[in-house]
Amino acid sequence: MIPLSITTRTIAMLAVLAFLLLCATLPADAGVGRDPFTDGSMRLSVVVGNGYAFDESYLIVGVGFGYFVAKGLELGLDAESWSGGDPGITKISPAVRYIVPTNGAIRPYIGAFYRWTMIENLDDLTSLGGRAGIYFLSGRGSYFGAGMVYEKYLSCDEAVYRSCSDTYPEIIFAITF
Repeated sequence: MIPLSITTRTIAMLAVLAFLLLCATLPADAGVGRDPFTDGSMRLSVVVGNGYAFDESYLIVGVGFGYFVAKGLELGLDAESWSGGDPGITKISPAVRYIVPTNGAIRPYIGAFYRWTMIENLDDLTSLGGRAGIYFLSGRGSYFGAGMVYEKYLSCDEAVYRSCSDTYPEIIFAITF
C-alpha cells in the first residue's frame, strides 16, 4: 500500500498543474461581460495556504470545482492536501453555496459543506460547516473572495483533539467558464 501522504501530494500537484494548463488555454475574453454566477457557469479554484494541526505547521494545496445549477446557486467539490507536517492530512468537501445577486461588483455569499478528513494513522473525521463572506468580481471571468468558516467535527474525540469545532478565515481566487 502506498503511504497516504505520497498519494495526496501527487494528486495535489497534478490538480494544480491541470488548473494552470486550463488557465493558459482559456480565451482572453472568457467570462467577459457575463455574470459568473449564472446557471450553467462552472468554477475552478485553487487553495494555497498555511494551516496548523497536531502542533505542526502545514502547507495546504487544494483545488475546487463548482457548477451553478441556478442563478447564484452552486454545487461544488473541493479537495485539499496538507503536507510538511506529521501526520499527512487530506480533505474532501462537497458543498452548496448561494451568491446573492446584486447589480454591483460585490456579492455576498453563504454556504454549507460536509467534509471527510483522512489523517494518517488516525480514524477519519467527518464534519459539517457553514461559510459566509463577500466576492469581488474582477470583470474578466474571475473573482476574489473573503469570508469566515465555522466547522463542527461529528466524529471527534476530545481526548485526541484539542477542540471539536473550528472557526477560520477563508480567501479565494476563482475563474469561471
